[in-house]
Amino acid sequence: MLNLNNIDLIQRARSVRLLVLDVDGVLTDGKLYFLADGSEAKAFSTLDGQGIKMLMNSGVNVAIITGRTSTIVERRAANLGIMHLIQGREDKRTALDELLSSLQLSYDQVAYLGDDLPDLAAIRCVVLGVAVANANTFVRQHALAVTSLRGGEGAARELCEFIMAAQDTLNAAQNAYL
Repeated sequence: MLNLNNIDLIQRARSVRLLVLDVDGVLTDGKLYFLADGSEAKAFSTLDGQGIKMLMNSGVNVAIITGRTSTIVERRAANLGIMHLIQGREDKRTALDELLSSLQLSYDQVAYLGDDLPDLAAIRCVVLGVAVANANTFVRQHALAVTSLRGGEGAARELCEFIMAAQDTLNAAQNAYL
């Protein structure tokens, strides 16, 4: 689990104004399901979705940068209210640079959650670069932190709640459901 006693990580999380997420292996379990009719299926965690919505409601923006292009991802982003979706980009760092330029943000305001080598350059350049528990070993070694949960199984929720806890918005977000 992301350590709420790690002062460095907490300080980094306090400055986050944008969380960038990969899809396959982060918001999904990384498996690709190709159906007989040629269509594709993905499974997304509702826990992650709730965490993303809570984080956005707390004032932190969320974006997706993914190497594949899928109408399913477009639909999921729309369902969650994610306005910044970049698909079909293996050059995640370049895509991130373009996004930050358009949003007038800098690396020291960004958290990135990834799982594999195409995510590595982005993970290494932002203030809070995180890998999911089942990420590639090399990627985990170069991330500032690793979630306790696997991609597609609540890892994004874990990071969202960590950021909100560091920014003192988690309790209010949770108490809104009482």
